[in-house]
Amino acid sequence: MRLLIALVSYVVFVLALPFLLLHPKMRDGFWQRLGFGLPALPAREGAARIWLHGASAGDVLALRPLAHELRAQVGQVQIIVTTITNSGREMARRMGTSFDVALYAPLDLPGPVHRIYGHIRPDVLVLEYTELWPQLIFAAARRKLPLVLHNGRFAAQNLGRYRFFFRIFGNLLTHFSLLLMRDEIEADRARTLGAPGEHIRVTGNTKFDNMRAQPAPSVLDEMREVAAVPHDGIVWVAGSTHEGEEELLFDIFASLRARYPKLYLLVAPRYVERADTVTDKARARALTVRRRSAGRGPAVDVLVVDTIGELAACYALADVVFVGGSFVTRGGQNILEPAAAGKAVLFGPHMENFSDAVRLLLGRGGIQVSSPAQLEEVLVDLLARPQYRRELGDLGRTQVFSMQGTAARNAALIATL
Repeated sequence: MRLLIALVSYVVFVLALPFLLLHPKMRDGFWQRLGFGLPALPAREGAARIWLHGASAGDVLALRPLAHELRAQVGQVQIIVTTITNSGREMARRMGTSFDVALYAPLDLPGPVHRIYGHIRPDVLVLEYTELWPQLIFAAARRKLPLVLHNGRFAAQNLGRYRFFFRIFGNLLTHFSLLLMRDEIEADRARTLGAPGEHIRVTGNTKFDNMRAQPAPSVLDEMREVAAVPHDGIVWVAGSTHEGEEELLFDIFASLRARYPKLYLLVAPRYVERADTVTDKARARALTVRRRSAGRGPAVDVLVVDTIGELAACYALADVVFVGGSFVTRGGQNILEPAAAGKAVLFGPHMENFSDAVRLLLGRGGIQVSSPAQLEEVLVDLLARPQYRRELGDLGRTQVFSMQGTAARNAALIATL
């Protein structure tokens, strides 16, 4: 069966090759994804080598506090991180000493997977969230390599898909030495899917541990200068927005601007490749707009943040925040980061992938709205009550900080392997 799966995987790869070569998130590092041209790794000199894998920039952020705790608890350690997206690799490279080396993850084919295992020679492999790649997991099992699921998450609406997937590939969860789940609900779902109960631990979410660090003053000052918002201006930040959301937000902004002429909007699309489209949407509504990558300039109605790694600086500048991916069926985006920055945070009805964060913040610094019309109503109220905005921000920050410590717990468990 595994041989058949491998053959089918190669057929799918050949059929998908044009897409892989042209897709903006996948075309970079193509040979590295095949396991060729990998850069030399530092000499081990007795250090344990830990391989961390996450798909995107958000996953890399969640792995950073774990990396720091592993260095503190294990001592001599080398940490290699792999990502699928270009933005994830760029985020890892921007984090300096958090990771020793950042690579593109191999395509899930026997050849590339074999080559990268031979190159890294890890002592343990840690997969973030639900990065369940069959060839990667089969190869770890053959090598008797300790395998960890970190910040484990199984969305309720996808359980049927996982069962179908496991009927084809076998139950991948049985190969894990540890499944570190975000909460009891996620742990129960893992058990339902057939994960060995003795390997499951409920340890929390390391995203909370990421939140205390604030952007460097130089980064914040540069963003303030680029935004060019007057000292008495009010800043609304819309973070991690998706296709289908910006036009709604621009319409709301245009309506609010008539009442609050000192209101300015910073929009950070989830995928920076969409910056041109977002800019065009703003101009179509007669809003003045500039892209962050264009550098400094006069104040505009809308600044489109088309750079990587500056969302935290945007949140630090904000008076109120809306987090995208929640008015479309994408399952939401991270609402903890703006809450940790002490900002009142609003989000739409579709937050299925961040249900734990919603439970934490709802009514305690976070406001969920059911529609764009309700979003506008809530914004009108918050803009008129600056003291209330600050109180909500303080409440949300307190909630986030109260949940920290997961990275230390996870590192201690991984160290035993």
